[in-house]
Amino acid sequence: MISQHIRRREFITLLGGAAAAWPLAARAQQGGSVRRVGMLSSASANDSAAQRSVAAFLQGLTDLGWTEGRSVRFDYRWSGGNTDLYPRYVAELLALTPDVVVANGGSTVAALQKASRTVPIVFTGAVDPVASGLVTSLARPGGNATGFITIEQGVSGKWLELLNEIAPLVRRVGVLRDPTTTGQASQLGVIQAVAPSIGIQVIPLDVHDTGGIERIVSVFSHDPKGGLIVPTGALFAANRELIVTIAARQRLPAVYSGRAYVAAGGLISYAPVISDQFRRAAGYVDRILKGEKPSDLPVQAPVKYETVLNIKTAKAPGLDVPATVLVLADEVIE
Repeated sequence: MISQHIRRREFITLLGGAAAAWPLAARAQQGGSVRRVGMLSSASANDSAAQRSVAAFLQGLTDLGWTEGRSVRFDYRWSGGNTDLYPRYVAELLALTPDVVVANGGSTVAALQKASRTVPIVFTGAVDPVASGLVTSLARPGGNATGFITIEQGVSGKWLELLNEIAPLVRRVGVLRDPTTTGQASQLGVIQAVAPSIGIQVIPLDVHDTGGIERIVSVFSHDPKGGLIVPTGALFAANRELIVTIAARQRLPAVYSGRAYVAAGGLISYAPVISDQFRRAAGYVDRILKGEKPSDLPVQAPVKYETVLNIKTAKAPGLDVPATVLVLADEVIE
């Protein structure tokens, strides 16, 4: 009995030593392989707003039990608003054979789908994924992509109403538009539909690159009683500080499609809480990694919106911010 006990103990000790000698990769496979998540963003790597969103996404996955470096690995590519980089970055990410790719912005999804119709994609920041051909429908996306739209179309009418409330003397509103972004047409359509009831003329300002932003906005600002609306779009987000600077210099009251513009000195924004969308995107990535298909996961709309006001900017052009707007603001930046 004593010798059997010794032999059993020696066997367990020997087994433990062998386990310690296994390569880390083999042990990871034994307990479930490390999953790979690609991340393709239209923002820049040093963009503070983008970093907050990624942090929210990573926290969401952590809360669901995933650990970076142990059960999941991330591969990042940042385009900084340069769509010419998409083919290269898409090729690099797909070569790494990701289990799923998180894409920020409709143009990034389009670039991914051009290269692959099988790799699962979870997107955030898509303006109108149905009109853009990214999904068949919101309820049943079909194909290999699903995710979260950046904003509901009716919200763009709210931008015009908000601008009229905070700057009632404005009679002409320029709306920045990037013709390469499909979803912006529907945003502009809603704004134009609301305009007659307020007595405001809406003027589309088509821009194709960074240089066009300053040139076109400067020309528009020559006529009096003008205001500006900056909708969602990778080109605009990448040139956020430039747009805010031009609006301030030309004394154009402006409403923006994201908090980051206001944090950079813009007047006011009404937009979804982007970090919340990224946190929810983590839930979809979790479900896909556990076997569900993007085609069966409905595209979701934002659930949290916020109004952010920069009071210092409001005082600069001599605007008298109504008490109703101050009360409405979820955040006031001093």
